[in-house]
Amino acid sequence: MLARSPLRQSHSRASAIADRFEAGDVTAGLTLAGAKDHPAVRALGLASEIGSWKSLLALSAGALALGIVMRDRRLAEAGRHMLQAGILASVVKTSLKRTVHRTRPNVLMDEGIYARGWPGTGNGPWQSFPSGHSALSTAVACAAVRVYPEVKGAAYVTAAGVVAAQVLRGAHFPADVLTGALIGLAAESAVNRLTTQGPRTRS
Repeated sequence: MLARSPLRQSHSRASAIADRFEAGDVTAGLTLAGAKDHPAVRALGLASEIGSWKSLLALSAGALALGIVMRDRRLAEAGRHMLQAGILASVVKTSLKRTVHRTRPNVLMDEGIYARGWPGTGNGPWQSFPSGHSALSTAVACAAVRVYPEVKGAAYVTAAGVVAAQVLRGAHFPADVLTGALIGLAAESAVNRLTTQGPRTRS
C-alpha cells in the first residue's frame, strides 16, 4: 500500500499538470478565435487553404515535373524533397488523427461541445489534433528552403501565416498547430537524412 502511494501521487500530479495545460490551451484557443466570423479572418482562413494537403502536394509534384521537363536539377530536387517531406508529414498527422479525437474550437464556440480522447474519428469537426495544414506547410517550406535558401523569408512567413490562421479561424487550438509544426519539422529532417548522401547539388 505504502509502496504504491508515491506512484499514485505522481500520476495525480502529472494528470493535474496535463489538465491545467489543456485548460490553458482551450482558453487561449477560444480567445484567439474570438473574431473567427469577422470577414477579414474569414478571408485569411480562405487564403490559408494554400496550406492544405491537396494544394501543397500539387505544388510539390508540379515543381518536380517542371524540373524534370526543363532539366533543372535543382528545381526537380526541390520538388522531390517537398513532395517526400509533405507525404511523410501527411502520413504522421493522419495516423494521429485516427488515434485520438479532439473537437475543434469552432465546435466548442458554436455548439458548446468539447471532447477529446481515444480513438480517432473520420469526422472533421472532431479532428482538431494535430493540425494538418501546419504539418504540411512547415514540412514543405523547410524542404523548399533546404534547396533554395534564398526563399527562406518568403517560405517561412507563408508557413507561419498558414499556421496562425488555423488558430484565428477557430479550426485548431494552439497545441494542435504547435504539434503540427513539429511534425513538419521532423518529417523534413527525416527525409533529408534518409535521402541525402552528401551536400546537395546546386545548379
